[in-house]
Amino acid sequence: MDSLDRQICTILQSDFPLDLQPFLRVAEKVGISEDEVLRRIGELRKTSVIREISAIFDTRNLGFISTLVAMQIPEENLSKAARAINEFPGVSHNYKREDHFNLWFTVAVPPGRDLNDTIQVMAYEAGALATLILPTLKLFKIGVRLDMTGKTDSLEREAPQQFKRVRRSLTEKEVELVRALQEDLEAVSHPFQRMATRIGVSELEVLGIIHSLMEEGIMRRFAAVLYHRKAGFAFNGMGVWRVPEEKIATLGPVMGSFRGVSHCYWRPTYQEWSYSLYTMVHGMNQNDCEKIIETVSKETGITDYKILYSTIEYKKERITYYSTAFDDWYKAHTIPQSYIPEKFRHLDSYASIY
Repeated sequence: MDSLDRQICTILQSDFPLDLQPFLRVAEKVGISEDEVLRRIGELRKTSVIREISAIFDTRNLGFISTLVAMQIPEENLSKAARAINEFPGVSHNYKREDHFNLWFTVAVPPGRDLNDTIQVMAYEAGALATLILPTLKLFKIGVRLDMTGKTDSLEREAPQQFKRVRRSLTEKEVELVRALQEDLEAVSHPFQRMATRIGVSELEVLGIIHSLMEEGIMRRFAAVLYHRKAGFAFNGMGVWRVPEEKIATLGPVMGSFRGVSHCYWRPTYQEWSYSLYTMVHGMNQNDCEKIIETVSKETGITDYKILYSTIEYKKERITYYSTAFDDWYKAHTIPQSYIPEKFRHLDSYASIY
């Protein structure tokens, strides 16, 4: 990649223009023609730098329940277990991480389905020795934006994010648009034209609905997702922190304020796992990640933490909402009624406080 490729990738991640001709707007920002931007995006896709360009939705505002899950899997069975987990259509990320809880994944279940029961089936099929269900109690920050230009400092501070809770059902037209917006956006001059035709509205109406969904918090943003390693960010580390409960509300926003922290969550603790705050960091090397985490530690005064690096990526893809694949999975996957997991730690309620 040259400097123009890096500028384009950075814009597509953090400042995608929601316009009738978004790639023309990108071209104007970097000072080249629209055709050249489209050509470069095509090459970045072919070389597995750009994974996809699509909408990012707030799972809970679509009525889904989601959580992070950690499983302890015998090392020799890890690949097989990961394949079993990946069969569930609500799994978006799945990694091997350096810990005795060695399989970490995020999962979302559709409205009307039980989260604990679903994960219990997954634990059974994966052969988990222990399972921790770690839902978000409070979200302080979310959003991966890798600066590939080198113009920003990962230790710079940012203003806190605001999150909205939506309690309404989407209209039929909105559901159809959500289905369309989940697909990888075509790199053409008018990329929203095809989806407008598909749902029977104009391009301007598509953009109007997108802006409304974003204003309500149903859609977080529209952005490119990169293959981190191909983009030069070979390391991702999950910092897990032991923080006294009375300090979480104060220190969570501080941890999330660093530009190099892409995600920051408060999650429940258990007897065998007492970490409450989670921060995701990305770096071109391990030292980049550790520099961010060490700065967070110094700023907050929390020294009891560890960094769990991902060593294998088993799955990373956006969830396809409103898909029949969920019903198909539930029909095909059951466990014996007599099965009781030896260690299955979960909450009875998944009501978030953010």
